[in-house]
Amino acid sequence: MLFRGRSHRSLDPKGRLMLPPDFRDILMSRAEGGKLVLTSFDDCVMGYPLPDWEDFERKFSTLKNPSRKMRDFRRLVIGSAELMELDGQGRVRISRSHMDYAGITKDVVLLGQGSRFEIWDQGRFDGIVTQDFDDVAAELADSGIELSL
Repeated sequence: MLFRGRSHRSLDPKGRLMLPPDFRDILMSRAEGGKLVLTSFDDCVMGYPLPDWEDFERKFSTLKNPSRKMRDFRRLVIGSAELMELDGQGRVRISRSHMDYAGITKDVVLLGQGSRFEIWDQGRFDGIVTQDFDDVAAELADSGIELSL
């Protein structure tokens, strides 16, 4: 099962986010107790089922002599990782540090991204979807992916 789709939500006054039912189902099926890791990257908060995150950390630890930039990336992504668990209502608390990094105040967009999901501030996400993506088709084609719409 993969995280797919888009959902618009609002944080409650305590910074808790009700995940969509299909996202909750995926987390419960892939991680005991719905445990997940939230981390900051790419101007949003990313969520991973705990086993997927642990796999990422294992792979990352195999890097030999990482560059300074890679070490800084690790500081951001792994250093901001927080182990979370869904509460009884299927909510997850977004920490103040994650909210500050992603510019999240109240209204958010959740985006399924396959093995993970992203939590975006509504305003930041609106800026993404208004971009011109004409050059993306060429980049995909260069990678061997044909986009036929």
